[in-house]
Amino acid sequence: MTKLAGKVALVTGAGRGIGRSVAMKLASEGAQVFVNDLDAEPMEEVMQAIADAGGQAAGLAGSVTGEGFADTLVAGVLDAFGGLDIIVNNAGYIWNSTIQNQTDEQIMAMLDVHAAAPIRILRAAQPHLRAAFRAEEAEGRRVVRKVVNISSMAAVYGMPAAVSYAAGKGAVVGLTNGLAREWGRLQVTVNAVAFGYIDTRLTQRFGGAHPTIQVEGRDHKVGFPEHQQEDLTSLIPLQRIGTADDAANGVYLFCIPESDYITGQTLVVGGGLTTG
Repeated sequence: MTKLAGKVALVTGAGRGIGRSVAMKLASEGAQVFVNDLDAEPMEEVMQAIADAGGQAAGLAGSVTGEGFADTLVAGVLDAFGGLDIIVNNAGYIWNSTIQNQTDEQIMAMLDVHAAAPIRILRAAQPHLRAAFRAEEAEGRRVVRKVVNISSMAAVYGMPAAVSYAAGKGAVVGLTNGLAREWGRLQVTVNAVAFGYIDTRLTQRFGGAHPTIQVEGRDHKVGFPEHQQEDLTSLIPLQRIGTADDAANGVYLFCIPESDYITGQTLVVGGGLTTG
């Protein structure tokens, strides 16, 4: 039997990269997966890929920072699958520059998507988690549910030209530690995974023009120059850049029954890299 049979998982930012691999991994282990992404097309592609592999998926496109979206998102999961057992707060992006060049809009955007949005989603989920716990307690059953918040090594070890991003990801660690204490009584574990250098469109290698991604109508520079990528790779003890599947496997560890007595922890998935 698959590890997550009968479980319902919500994965934000699941249309591409790490989020997509997380959604596919959880579905492959039997979870029904509710997929969210800012863009509808990649979200629907992930849902179709899960269905093609024999899994079950539903989804809702939209920004996790949108007003009222957290409540709509959680309601969508419950309407689609009737429950919620795993929440993976993965949605995010980079908007980097040195601190003197950061605008108020840039600062707040990074804090909103990486810190405030997960808090809103978890706040929206709390009434359901509490009601489910109380019903199971009355029946004499113990069911452990899972929250996995996505952080970054930028929060743990620092990253130049990314202080607002690092601050948002650092807040995720504080959120994780605090909520682990608050929700332990509800039999909900709350952990974080801090990623190192993972191969996604945000970290793509380039040798010419600086690549960009578009987020809500604004272009953001992403990626590393070839020489910088080579330097970073040389610092990784495992001597390779992590894949999106490597990252998803780290998230998966906090979703399975074997981690039912682990909470309030931040796992670094970075191939042994501790500094840059």
